[in-house]
Amino acid sequence: MQSLVLTLHILACLILIVLVLLQSGKEGMGVIFGGGSSTVFGSSGAGSLLTKLTGFLAAIFLITSLLYNVLISSTPGDETIMTDIPAVTQPAPVEQKAPVTDDIPTAKESEPAK
Repeated sequence: MQSLVLTLHILACLILIVLVLLQSGKEGMGVIFGGGSSTVFGSSGAGSLLTKLTGFLAAIFLITSLLYNVLISSTPGDETIMTDIPAVTQPAPVEQKAPVTDDIPTAKESEPAK
């Protein structure tokens, strides 16, 4: 069932991309600055075949997205996923000792006697 929903979702995505790219802008640059037609749907009416198909495929896209999410989240065996991950433990702190200054030769001791 998951593969069917995923396949339908991918097909809807691809066709939706093509349909959106096929549609042409009707208004031009005037829309950006507020100069559009005064009707709600523009001068061409409520929508052509491409607009209706785009809306239909957008609804299919949303439905398959939600349905696939529900199918994935209700997969049996999800409870064991979190228990299979080993717990991360912190390493024990290492005690560092201060260096002993008696063992370090000084500059006067390292010079040969003359």
